[in-house]
Amino acid sequence: MKYKSVFDIIGPVMVGPSSSHTAGAARIGLLARSLFGGQPAHADIYLYGSFKDTYRGHGTDIALIAGLLGYDTDDDRIMTAEDEAKKAGLQFQFIEMEAERSHPNTALLHLVKGEEQLTIEGISIGGGKIELVSVNDYQINISGNYPALLVFHRDTFGTIARVTTILGDNEINVSQMNVSRKEKGDVALMTIELDETIDRRTVQEVREADGVNRVIEMKES
Repeated sequence: MKYKSVFDIIGPVMVGPSSSHTAGAARIGLLARSLFGGQPAHADIYLYGSFKDTYRGHGTDIALIAGLLGYDTDDDRIMTAEDEAKKAGLQFQFIEMEAERSHPNTALLHLVKGEEQLTIEGISIGGGKIELVSVNDYQINISGNYPALLVFHRDTFGTIARVTTILGDNEINVSQMNVSRKEKGDVALMTIELDETIDRRTVQEVREADGVNRVIEMKES
């Protein structure tokens, strides 16, 4: 587990009764917004385990919406997030799921705006810390504590090397990297956590690399 400061150990500055169910939920929403590239027009939010059982009492619902609106864990507007969402044109619904997931505090967010769609699964692991564990059904493992690139690419020889060469040539250090695929030879996903924010020119180089289909940039939270 990665710790950036003492506040990662003692817990977050937050609004709400629970670091796992409120602060963690807000961070899941906030990182989902970051990956989506802004506020969605509609969000279907599927809740599992203890998130499903206690989300109204612990404020998990308003925290997830607050995160999608761009509010951090200490933002007083979390308490009025549902009203703020209506003003901002964000439609949402919560779906209680009986199925079991790998972690009891799990939320799966399906985000839509026009033709853009993204499905993100996040878990709250305690003390306000979270992990994103899947994007569009590709298995990932990112904390949101560092900048990251999600690179969808053809599962062919040389694509990973081309992307990492671009990062190396631009003196960008990789802290963690993972490759996930559903089927051999199909589209795969590179998840690359970085030690520093990457500039737009380098991101564009990655986008233009042979074999790359789509790049999502996640800013440091």
